Amino acid sequence: MAGAPELHEAPEHWGLAIVDVETTGLDPSHNEVIDLGAIYTDLEGNEIDRFFIRIQPKHPERASETAKAINGFSVERWKSLEAVSPETAVERFLQFHEKLSANRRYLFTAYNASFDRSFLHALLKRHESAFVELYPYYTLDLPSMAFGGGSLTMMNGKVAEFFDIPPETDDPLEHTGLSGAEWNLELYCAMLDAGLGPAAAQY
Repeated sequence: MAGAPELHEAPEHWGLAIVDVETTGLDPSHNEVIDLGAIYTDLEGNEIDRFFIRIQPKHPERASETAKAINGFSVERWKSLEAVSPETAVERFLQFHEKLSANRRYLFTAYNASFDRSFLHALLKRHESAFVELYPYYTLDLPSMAFGGGSLTMMNGKVAEFFDIPPETDDPLEHTGLSGAEWNLELYCAMLDAGLGPAAAQY
């Protein structure tokens, strides 16, 4: 949303882009995004729309065994699940974002925001786009928010226990960027219920 007012000036024109990616490893300069899930909400966590896509990486041979154990990736499985090229994924994601950002600006939100941001940035950059064209400089990191709410651990299972929500699935056949985004949203809403976040400001 070009020329959007600052968050504190008009929070009704802002929302969250709750994003989770699955990748072939930990290094965004070497590894790739293999699926991308996003749920866009208002600041109170009310869903506006969602996006999910599987991506066939250019270099599947770089996928680590650890990554595959987490997300169930294989070239054959991704083909059977109709994974698209990175170029197509970027095009579709940009269309999704553009559709929703005409009247609202979104704060990039993730469980490990630096990880997801770095991989999304790398994906966009490889295909002539840029993270900063979509989102503001600042990001919302959910474990940091949980820490501010009293959780003395940032491991997602323990954070789930602290806020009394089910843990995120660890089944590699069910664990996707969208399942991660759904869990992130559930955690965010639980933290709002606990008195954290913008709802506490009674805007």
